[in-house]
Amino acid sequence: MQITVNQEFQKALAFYREGKIKEAEKLSINVIKQMPNFQIAWKVLGAIYLKSNRKSESLIAFQRSIQLNPKDPEGYINLGATLEALGRFPDAEVSYRQAIALKPDYAEAYFNLAITLQKMRKLEKAEMNYRKTISLNSEFAGAYNNLGVLLSDLNKLEESKSSIEKAISIDPNFSDAYYNMGVTLNLLGKLEESKACYTKAIELSPNNFKAYNNLGKVLQEKGNIEEAIKAYKKTLLINPSYAYAYNNIGSALKDQEKLEDSISSFKKALSLKPDYVEAYYNLGSTLQDQGKLDKAIEAYNIALSLKPDDADTHLNLSFALLNRGRLQEGFNEYEWRWKTKKSLGQERNFLQPLWDGTKNLSGKRILIWSEQGVGDTLMWSSCLSLVTSQAKHCILECQEKLVPLLERSFPKVEVKAVNNSIDLKRDDFDFHLPMGNLYKHFIHEIQQNTKIDAYLMPDPVKVNFWKKRLNSLGKGPYIGISWKSANMDKKRLPNYATISELYPVLKLPNATFVNLQYIDFKNDLTKIKKEFGVTIHNFNDLDHFNNIDDVAALCAALDLIVSTKTTVPLISAGVGTSTKLANWRNSAWNNILLNPKGPLVHVFERDTGEKWENVFSSIAEDIFTITKSWSS
Repeated sequence: MQITVNQEFQKALAFYREGKIKEAEKLSINVIKQMPNFQIAWKVLGAIYLKSNRKSESLIAFQRSIQLNPKDPEGYINLGATLEALGRFPDAEVSYRQAIALKPDYAEAYFNLAITLQKMRKLEKAEMNYRKTISLNSEFAGAYNNLGVLLSDLNKLEESKSSIEKAISIDPNFSDAYYNMGVTLNLLGKLEESKACYTKAIELSPNNFKAYNNLGKVLQEKGNIEEAIKAYKKTLLINPSYAYAYNNIGSALKDQEKLEDSISSFKKALSLKPDYVEAYYNLGSTLQDQGKLDKAIEAYNIALSLKPDDADTHLNLSFALLNRGRLQEGFNEYEWRWKTKKSLGQERNFLQPLWDGTKNLSGKRILIWSEQGVGDTLMWSSCLSLVTSQAKHCILECQEKLVPLLERSFPKVEVKAVNNSIDLKRDDFDFHLPMGNLYKHFIHEIQQNTKIDAYLMPDPVKVNFWKKRLNSLGKGPYIGISWKSANMDKKRLPNYATISELYPVLKLPNATFVNLQYIDFKNDLTKIKKEFGVTIHNFNDLDHFNNIDDVAALCAALDLIVSTKTTVPLISAGVGTSTKLANWRNSAWNNILLNPKGPLVHVFERDTGEKWENVFSSIAEDIFTITKSWSS
């Protein structure tokens, strides 16, 4: 029996629905040869070509379909999808709007239009069209899901969460919605819930390699590095060319201080994606941790050639240049600190100009303002005399708790607590300068004067008070200790030690130890007492965080300070107390800008991956030699 054209078309349509694309294409072409004006056959052929990624042929087929029936709104939807696949987003937008003009209640057209607008970064218009889709079809799970992603991009995280929850309530098996919920929950800091969502997305779609990758990132953030690496490797089993997974493996290996393996992984990511800025940044950071500064600088520069306005890369480059001794270049790059996410919006704005280091300050007034932490303010104040010697009047604005100490230390400077509420109304200065720029303008002077005198002047009455308190504890030498920061994120962690790693110092005979930590120290003091029988005395009535004037006086009363790179050695060095700094040699902060200043600073360094034991043993030997000479 002879098969009619319509029967042949129905068979082609059945093949297409079954995924038998080649058979469907062959029959559809045969149908069109027999009936060139069969509009629906052209639509099916266009869909076949689009599914086969033959976009240009798909475009021709859909255009022919519209020519045959210009009033078919679905035809414009199909054409728009092809134009979108070709990256012709403005043309796709026009096509979707034509579909809407023909059928104003066409939810699918509004949805597709929203997707295109979102890709064009017209986020407000995209949001409006997703909401229009939902108003036309309140059970459109995809629209709720995509709206949630858009709201996450706009940092409306709670709204994003609610929208994706709605998508999941409509379709409990919506794998992509669970994935997107995982992203939003991660941004909200809800790591366990995020992990559960990625796990559910994988359960529903076992080949969802992006879900494995993001699951790895959550595990890494939680500190489960080995499990994170397993998730990343699962990503690569599904998609061996996924550069992002190699980059993430490199990051995890870096967390484990397996730096050579980490570098290999970053290089693999770059071989797959040569324009991968983040991988170049991570490669540079890892090379920096190895002390390979020239190679790190090269990696950062490649990253910047690809993304010239990446502030974080510029900032890391600045530290690498400073550590390398290329000071002028380093200080120029350090200007990018204001554009990093951490510092965005913190730069102060005045009507008066920024001092550029060249304008004559004779007869002029200058405002110098603190821009970072307490330790930075105290350390950088060592340069104030370089300005006061030039200007008629100098104002320093700093953290309120530093005012008493800095007033006493710099009697020629008008020291005030920061007040940025009147910045645009002030007329009490002619130029202004953030403290981090002092070094940039006085490179020559600072390089020549590496061993400076004590510049922080504690209250002598308070110094005597603390000397009496120390004497009440027992015999000296009196050694103050500090070992960690309040901020112990993974990037900063290699700068600090555990209390147990100070044991070579703590077992010194005939020494009295005093706690200088301002937070999270009680358990550590108990641990040392229990494990080693060593008492580290703590003055419970001293507020180490807020009472900086007394902390400076206590530091001056002590014989020695042993510390990692916390605020403590910046204070003790400034008051002139002998300061033994246990330092990470490859730290980004190990440079002229961020190292403690004072007459008696002695630095003992460890390399990346090296235990702190050798450092603290060397410090203990040094202290033993000094105290032995004291007793003799």
